[in-house]
Amino acid sequence: MKENIKEVLLSKEQIQEKVKELAQQLMQDYKDKDPVFIGVLKGVVVFFGDMVKNYSAPCQIDFMWISSYEGTQSKHMEVKHDISADIRGRHVVILEDIFDTGNSLDFVFKHLQAKEPASLKICTLLDKPERRNPDVTLQADYVGFTIPNVFAVGYGLDYNEHYRNLPYVGVLKPEAYM
Repeated sequence: MKENIKEVLLSKEQIQEKVKELAQQLMQDYKDKDPVFIGVLKGVVVFFGDMVKNYSAPCQIDFMWISSYEGTQSKHMEVKHDISADIRGRHVVILEDIFDTGNSLDFVFKHLQAKEPASLKICTLLDKPERRNPDVTLQADYVGFTIPNVFAVGYGLDYNEHYRNLPYVGVLKPEAYM
């Protein structure tokens, strides 16, 4: 796998330090609020695990899985597996691996907002604003790193379900996906 990595964008150490900072910030902001952290499978698993390990206050965790498919006119998203927690009146934080086009995150945000949480925030490890769909007006409330418009893999990010297990975020060589 390493032979397909053009460069390391973020080292394991940089990521772990930033995860600790984000967890500390969330602990301050959600002191005595018992938040619900929600992750959207699969890419978030590595970041999610590290975040909750570093969050040493009461919290609840849950996951959802969405799928997108091409219709006759446009791309549609559907919830394949919804959260099991009742989030009405709760403080909710969506943990996300990468905020890219924003299409999936916008769908998830609206889906969860309809469940009437007390608050709904977004915490993303990576923000790639250059790729954002102009129709998406969401902003992340907590951002680990802003990255350029590169094909990033590792630390949960994949290409064809591979590279998720790299301990760093790297740039995939074009010849690996063309």
